[in-house]
Order: sequence, then C-alpha cells, then structure tokens
Amino acid sequence: MALHALLRRNLTSFFSENLLSPTISNGSLSLHIACFSTAIETKPSTPPSVYEFLTNKHQFPPEVASRAAPILSRSHRPENFDSVLSFFKQTGFTNSHLEKMLISRPRLLAADLEKIIKPKIQVFQDFGFPSDDIAAIISKEPRILQVRLETKLVPALSWLMDLLGSIDKVARALRKSGWLIFGDLENTTLPNVQTLMSRGMSRDQLVRLINYMPRVMLYKPETLSRCLENMDKTEVVWSSKLYVYAVGIVCSMPGGAWERKLQAFREILEFSQDDIVRVLRQNPTVFSVSEDKMRLVKKVLLGTGKYDASSIAKYPTVLMHSIERRCKPRFEILGILESRGFIDKWLPLRVGMIFFPAPAVNLVNWFHQLPLAEHDLKPR
Repeated sequence: MALHALLRRNLTSFFSENLLSPTISNGSLSLHIACFSTAIETKPSTPPSVYEFLTNKHQFPPEVASRAAPILSRSHRPENFDSVLSFFKQTGFTNSHLEKMLISRPRLLAADLEKIIKPKIQVFQDFGFPSDDIAAIISKEPRILQVRLETKLVPALSWLMDLLGSIDKVARALRKSGWLIFGDLENTTLPNVQTLMSRGMSRDQLVRLINYMPRVMLYKPETLSRCLENMDKTEVVWSSKLYVYAVGIVCSMPGGAWERKLQAFREILEFSQDDIVRVLRQNPTVFSVSEDKMRLVKKVLLGTGKYDASSIAKYPTVLMHSIERRCKPRFEILGILESRGFIDKWLPLRVGMIFFPAPAVNLVNWFHQLPLAEHDLKPR
C-alpha cells in the first residue's frame, strides 16, 4: 500500500507538471493515460504549468512560452503572473509588445506589480507619454522598469524633456535607445554635453546627435574626448549638418577601431588620403559600413568588367546600397542596353545608380524584351 501511494503521488506530480509539455509525444501521453486513468480521474485538479498558462490563457506562441517558462521561478504559481499581464494589457501593451518583453525579460512577470511596475508606468503617464509610446519604449527595453525611480528614471526623463522640448521628441529618442535612461546623468551624460558644446556643437545639433547616435552620450567622458581628438586629426571641416553625423560615426568606433576602419578603406578599397578626406567631408556615414560589405561591393563592381576600385572612391554611396536590390538589377539593365546597341559603354557608376527608377529589378524583364537598336537610334 505504501508503494502504491508513493507511485500515485509521483505520477500525479508528473502529470501536473508535464501534461501539456511539448516534449511528450502524443503516443507516450496516450499510453500513460490509458495505464493510469484511475489515478488521474480521482486526483483533484492541479494548477496549470507556466507553459500552459502562457499558451492557453494568454495565447502566447509556443516558441515564446517555451523560452520563458523554464526561466520563471517555480516558486511562483502561474496565477500570480496574471495580474501583471492584465495590467500591461490595460495600459496599452499589445501581444506583440508582451512577446518581446517575455523573450528578453521574462522575470518581469514575477516582479511586484504594486512596488516595481506600476510606479514606473505612472511616471511615464505623469510626464504625458501616450500609451502607445509607453508600450513601445518599455517593450524594447524592459529593464527600464527595474531602474531606481528617484535617482534614474525621473532625472533622465526630466533632462531629456528640458533638452528635446517635447514628449514626442523624447519618445522618439527613447524608442530608438532606452539606454538613455540608464546613463549616469551627473558623471557621464552632462559632462559629455558640456564637452560637445564647448567644441561648438549647438543645442539643435545636440538634439540631432541624440536622435542619430544616442549611445555617444553614454560614453565615458574620457572616451568621448579621445574620439573627438581622432576627428581633429582628420583636419576635415564639416558643414553644420554633417558635423553631427561625423561625430556619431567617429565616436561609434572608440579605441583603435577608427584607425582600423581608415586602414580598411585604404587596403580594401584602395582609397588615397585625399579620397578619405573628401568622403569624410561629403558623406561621413559611408564609414559605418563593415569590411565584409566593402569586399562584397568591390567584388561585384569589378566582376562587371566595367568598373574598378576608383569608381567607388568617386561614388562612395554605393557602399550603402543593397547589392541585390539596387546594384545588380541596374548592372543587368546596363548590360542589356549595351548588348542591344542602345549604349556604347556603361554609364558612370553614380549615374547608373540613380538613372533607373526604383525598384529597378521590376524593369529587368521589360528591358530584356527590347529589340536591337537601329543605327539611327544609337546615342551620338
């Protein structure tokens, strides 16, 4: 009898924890039910598993629930998570928002709703953030709900409001980078603002920088200073608009990363120093491309037999274009036009990239149907 009671308890525990687990096959489950139906029928109903709670009650996809369920503490019953999820839904969070949060920060379901979650949401509401902005910001960076209210969240939002001037602009910045909340305002963010403004950056430029490359504001002040010194070494004078992008690009590569990037342009793309200075002055964002993209663009261009590395220096924006959607369809069209006799030689790279309307890929079949050009239709 003791053995029967022990077996009965173990089997009941097994089914209460694993009945709906995706790791149990239908055949195996049917066998267990057939052999021990008496035990299951006479045992009182047990609480649902976390996986069952997430998939059945709140309709989370199985792949999301299966990732979150093992992480959630077993000491918390699924019913305790219901109030947290219900509150988020009432606040304006969609299922998509909640799925993102559950994947990146599942333990939030076990957080104290009254002490941890509600006060942070209330702060955003008191500042005047619309519910859709709150949901977008929090779902992208759920750790915001775990920062200290008085020393982090409120001061950060207050500073951003003072600088950016409106809830819409603050929301746009936080949608891009919730990390602006986590910065050390006194020892990092504000000293960086002072450094940039002391070098001539206006308030409007600072706002554009935050929207373009917000993480620059979170660098250690000494790191930012070294990045700005690297900019000085280029001896480039930027326009007021491009200066913001130059700061963002150069400062996104601290340490020796900037020098390695310049060396890659010299070695892979065969840029001269004059080429580097010219491109830095005219389009600094080009320097954000990876070395792999440099090699791929060069390989595709040289593979046409019509362009060489100097073409990239003359039109560096090609490095930012999609190879498959932008470059290859236009190269194919140029090849068709040349083979049909409509052009004697390919257009310069810059012209070829902007001459045909996007999406050029849709024009390829049309150009394939062109007849051979008559002699008098050839361009003179």
